[in-house]
Amino acid sequence: MAADEGPYRQSERHDRYAAAIESLWDAGFLYACDCTRQDVEDRVAARKATGGDPTPGYDGHCRDRGLERGPTTALRFRTPEVGETTVHDLVRGDVTFPHQAMEDFVAVKSSGQPLFALANVIDDRDMAITHVIRGEDLLPTTPKGLLLWEALDEAAGGEAGGDRGGAVTPLPEFAHLPMLVNEQRKKLSKRRDPVAVELYRSQGYLPEAFRNYLALLGWSPPGEEEKVGLDTLIGAFRLEEVHHAPAFFDVKKLTHLNGEYIRELPVEGFVAAVRPWVAPVEDAWVPEGHAPPWPPERFDEETFARIAPLVQERVTVLGEAPAMVDFLFLPDPPLDEAAWEKSVTRDEEAVTLLQAALDRYRGVEWSAGALHAATLEVAEASGRKLGKAQAPIRVAVTGRSVGPPLFESLEVLGREETLRRVSAALDRAGASATGAAG
Repeated sequence: MAADEGPYRQSERHDRYAAAIESLWDAGFLYACDCTRQDVEDRVAARKATGGDPTPGYDGHCRDRGLERGPTTALRFRTPEVGETTVHDLVRGDVTFPHQAMEDFVAVKSSGQPLFALANVIDDRDMAITHVIRGEDLLPTTPKGLLLWEALDEAAGGEAGGDRGGAVTPLPEFAHLPMLVNEQRKKLSKRRDPVAVELYRSQGYLPEAFRNYLALLGWSPPGEEEKVGLDTLIGAFRLEEVHHAPAFFDVKKLTHLNGEYIRELPVEGFVAAVRPWVAPVEDAWVPEGHAPPWPPERFDEETFARIAPLVQERVTVLGEAPAMVDFLFLPDPPLDEAAWEKSVTRDEEAVTLLQAALDRYRGVEWSAGALHAATLEVAEASGRKLGKAQAPIRVAVTGRSVGPPLFESLEVLGREETLRRVSAALDRAGASATGAAG
């Protein structure tokens, strides 16, 4: 099978499956069974009640009944009663399954459609698949596939080979990878856990970081580095070195790694990468659920380019960028009420600090350095450290207690808008104080 061949759909391969089923039936590897699931369960219950074998599952009831095929009969595979089948697995080594522990499994539905094990084996044989790489939860189905593979060889005129060795059609290599688990160490579930790649893309995880992290789930390259380039991943990866233990899908670790990749981008690369979150282009991909909170006409490319290096240093996913810069592109920034409560309402000196900053900012040179010096003077005059003094100013101007460096943010925002917002904060604080007093 060529790399660019296909795609093939099992729904379009009915004739091929029918021919293979016919050959297995003619060679005696399949037999008809009219047992329902309830029939099987009733016989298990009856055995338990009489002290017989309590093992659940099919008991071979129809194996020698000689039923004809029909619309009410499934076709079961006649599993050898003695011997064993060994799966040679690149990850787990040799795993042996005794035939006496394997029931005669259904290979074909009553409708004539093959089940997973048979259809997969036919597809793998026809397409000369060299490697079957899948989750460890499918390992128990592999001996069924090997038995079917040898049966198809024999039905086609070959000789059964017992433990793989006599297969006429070359067998693929098998590798059963460890399962991915969540924080509770439970298997990742599509219904319960965020497992869709599209979800991570919409949040702003870079493809390079996501690929790097996924490659390290259950495997690690030589050395201690976790940030590994594609060429190294390709050159170092070996299926034989994949770990047996389940791999924890750690979103925090993925996020940290993504932040490293973001900070490594050149600034222009970061601006291009984050554009869908801050200024989507018409007819281009838009991250679902992450539209910027400002009208498109309020976004300014030059303004964002000035603040971008500061944002790049602080975000771990691209979807965090809008909240870092919304104060620049909204008429009034969204106010974090908890931050206002802590930094303004409950701070008896907040109004004094805001008023002093307002007075000082009116005449200061409008640069980050000069604003830093001016605010430091305000802080020292109030007997406070700079960090404590600038808290109410940040909330007044940006609406939040965290974000890009304050003085660089003020420089980009501009004097007029900064003064307006500090004045509005003073009015709000005064109104709150009046209301509380009343």
